[in-house]
Amino acid sequence: METRPGWDDYFMEIAAMVATRSTCLRRQVGCVIVKDRRILSTGYNGAPSGVSHCSETGCRREKEGIPSGQRHEMCRGVHAEQNAIIQGARYGIILQGATAYITTQPCSICTKMLINAGIEEIIFDGDYPDEMSRLLLKEAGVFCHKYKKAQSTPGKGV
Repeated sequence: METRPGWDDYFMEIAAMVATRSTCLRRQVGCVIVKDRRILSTGYNGAPSGVSHCSETGCRREKEGIPSGQRHEMCRGVHAEQNAIIQGARYGIILQGATAYITTQPCSICTKMLINAGIEEIIFDGDYPDEMSRLLLKEAGVFCHKYKKAQSTPGKGV
C-alpha cells in the first residue's frame, strides 16, 4: 500500500525546500504560509530584490562577530517569514487565520509581524535564541509548537 506524508510533514518538507533558495551564509530558513491545507505564500531569507546577495558581498554580521539572535539591523537580508508576508501583501493574499510552517523558530521581529498579519498557528523546526519571541506568541494567543515528524499515513486519494 502506498504511504503519504501527513500535512505537517508535507508543508514542513516544502518549507525546507524553500529554504534551499536562501542566500544567507549563516542560516538558511524557509517559510510556508498555509490556510485550509492550501499554500498562500512562501519566503526564504536573503537580500532584497535587486540588491547583491551576501554570497557576493560577505556577511557583515559574521565579519563583526555579532552573535545569532542579536543586532538584526546589521543584516542586509530579509527573513523568510518577512518575505512570505511581503509576498502575500504584494499579491493581495489575506493571511488572517493561516498557519506558518518555518524551518527555524521566528525571531521577535518576525514574531511581531506574524502576529499582526493574523497568523494563528506557527509550527517551527529548528530552535532560535529569542525568548521574547516565545513570550509575545504566548501573550498574543498564537499557538506555536515545535515540529515533530509523524509517521506516513496510508494513501486514500485526494
